[in-house]
Amino acid sequence: MNEGLRALWATTGIANFGFADLAMIVIGALLLYLAIRKRFEPLLLVPIGFGAILSNIPVAGIGGPDGLLGYVSAVGIDTGIFPLLIFLGVGALTDFGALIANPKTILLGAAAQVGIFLTLLGALLLNALPGFDFSLADAAAIGIIGGADGPTAIFLASRLAPELLGAIAVAAYSYMALVPIIQPPIMRALTTERERRITMQQLRPVSRLERILFPLIVLAVTAAFLPTATPLIGMLTFGNLLRECGVVERLNRAAQNELLNVVTILLGLAVGSKLSADQFLNVETLGILVLGAVAFSIGTASGVLMGKLMCWVTRGRINPLIGAAGVSAVPMAARVVNRVGLETDDSNHLLMHAMGPNVAGVIGSAVVAGVLLAIVGG
Repeated sequence: MNEGLRALWATTGIANFGFADLAMIVIGALLLYLAIRKRFEPLLLVPIGFGAILSNIPVAGIGGPDGLLGYVSAVGIDTGIFPLLIFLGVGALTDFGALIANPKTILLGAAAQVGIFLTLLGALLLNALPGFDFSLADAAAIGIIGGADGPTAIFLASRLAPELLGAIAVAAYSYMALVPIIQPPIMRALTTERERRITMQQLRPVSRLERILFPLIVLAVTAAFLPTATPLIGMLTFGNLLRECGVVERLNRAAQNELLNVVTILLGLAVGSKLSADQFLNVETLGILVLGAVAFSIGTASGVLMGKLMCWVTRGRINPLIGAAGVSAVPMAARVVNRVGLETDDSNHLLMHAMGPNVAGVIGSAVVAGVLLAIVGG
């Protein structure tokens, strides 16, 4: 009888909980708090936080290779399918018209990717400190956080640094959620009140033919010059073609709603399963979180500085604030630009103008991911 009770006790959670398990469950609960109470990226942080709690319950093995979340992770993240399907949904949701109408804003999206490369160098420099041992592949995966593109960060990390995927994903989505907090001070510090008051000309109408041809042209250019970026760009452009062609509305709605919602749930749970104590509770995770903040701040600043340069070249026709939307947090970054512009002049609406560099940032981060895969992963 006593042996049976001891055996039963040995299978309980109380008998098996360790400090590390409890610490990770607290972190999962913190993510839930930020998502529910503070509304920080709730669509991702709710399933990520809950997945972290489930995967750190001892004995259950939910997040292990033979557990439910382990299977979901193996099918969707290890293969890269989930991030690609997210890009399909993003393409179906996103209007590329602002970029087509004002193509020079692609320079702002390109400038905002500078943070990725500087953070890559920063990760390598951290190796000079005790406790850090980032390879070039690790540094590349960490640097992509600067693009503020969660699916791209997960896609690249799953190929270059799978052991860091949990920390990179949490950092990427956390800083995406903090866009309204991080970006405005940087934008105000780098621009004058006069620059923030600049009113841009109304965008020209974009024809249906242009909207249909644009994703096909982007795909063709990517396939010709950077095939490693084709998985991400291909899904993005396919989703956008579903939106713009006008003959598959049912598929377009499915990509925007049912497919995107299901994949978002599974992706969040799978990422949460990567937040195990042995992979997350270490000094390298702290370094990734710090580098993520630096990367995002640099990306915002470089986009604004490019906006100032374009403002000077065009003799005041471009409001430098829209450069901050060059990070690919769509459409949140564009909304933040609009809000900061309205703070200075309540009649200066910049949302549609900011969507150009915002969409360019999505394309830019995917292209940079392809470059890093070609150089580091190849």
